[in-house]
Amino acid sequence: MTKIFLVAGEASGDMLGAALMRALRRASSDVDFAGVGGGEMTAEGLRSLFPLGDVAVMGLTPVLARLPLLARRLQETVRAILDEPPNCLVLIDAPDFTHRVARRVRAANPDIRIVDYVCPSVWAWRQGRARKMRSYVDHVLAILPFEPAALVRLGGPPCDYVGHPLIERIDEFARGDEDTPRDRLLVVLPGSREAEVRRMTPLYGVVAALLQREFPLLEVAVPPTEALEALVKTEIARWAKPPRLLRQSEKFAAFRHAGAALATSGVVTLELALAMTPMAVAYKVSTPESFLRPLVKLENFALPNLILARSAADRAVPEFFQGEASPEALAATLAALLRGGAEREAQLSAFSTLRAKMLGSGSSPSAAEIVLSYARGGEKSR
Repeated sequence: MTKIFLVAGEASGDMLGAALMRALRRASSDVDFAGVGGGEMTAEGLRSLFPLGDVAVMGLTPVLARLPLLARRLQETVRAILDEPPNCLVLIDAPDFTHRVARRVRAANPDIRIVDYVCPSVWAWRQGRARKMRSYVDHVLAILPFEPAALVRLGGPPCDYVGHPLIERIDEFARGDEDTPRDRLLVVLPGSREAEVRRMTPLYGVVAALLQREFPLLEVAVPPTEALEALVKTEIARWAKPPRLLRQSEKFAAFRHAGAALATSGVVTLELALAMTPMAVAYKVSTPESFLRPLVKLENFALPNLILARSAADRAVPEFFQGEASPEALAATLAALLRGGAEREAQLSAFSTLRAKMLGSGSSPSAAEIVLSYARGGEKSR
């Protein structure tokens, strides 16, 4: 029996882990799973050591409040791996937790192969982490196509692009012959974290009001995440004209019908690009966090621009950070997209290129193939 120990640290990793488990089971009839995961991975047969919520925390204050529990769960995870060594240990995102597990396991038992599923953002900041990872990670499975080259440049471990999870849902993004005039629907996406929603939603309300003066028939729709729906309802109730609240199940249909979108930087910008929905991207951070901006070694922060390797002077989608994200600047950009013309066509052309990059050539190895290669005692030939 091939024993695979998987360690996820948050809900998105739980979904990735479940998909990987399904792929491993299709590829091999003799895999056995253990580790740390949530409901998605448990449904696929994982025996989780403890509830995922025990370690799925973000932000300095929540981490400090739960530090004793986090330390105990870290020790329990390492002990479980060392007591019954697996053929392969798979880290799934959440490097603040999973990489601590990996370092301790590698120090105690160097024979356990370790694969990291989702490349940490070493290409953006703290780039020295890439070289340090070579001592405790055997292979990185990247979900963004530019990451393998970035790890080579930074001296990191071997890395392959194995496809983004959104690619499996590409058909949901396809635009048909939609009959909604492009200047009739704007989708607003304030963020997937509480701090983002509180910071961005008031700004977006002013932008929406400015646009509705120019486009009187414009409808604005907001599809919040389920976890933040109550907060979003409270925030948008303060808008001059409250928008329509959508369920998550309605989000992709809204993307397909929308003339444009106003989005807080994150994975949703990649969803919009795959849906061929022109957008403006904004991001604001707290004043203390803004002082860390020089540590980020990137000209751009929006995923479409990063994937397309665009310079700041040639961005596929316009970005507005901190003071640049004024209501007037965002409204002017979105108005041009709603009216149609060169700006809109340039984004659509760039999104076609992005789709091709994300789909790849089809010759890249899968995540399951690489994990099984290490689990069976070899390394994937390069």
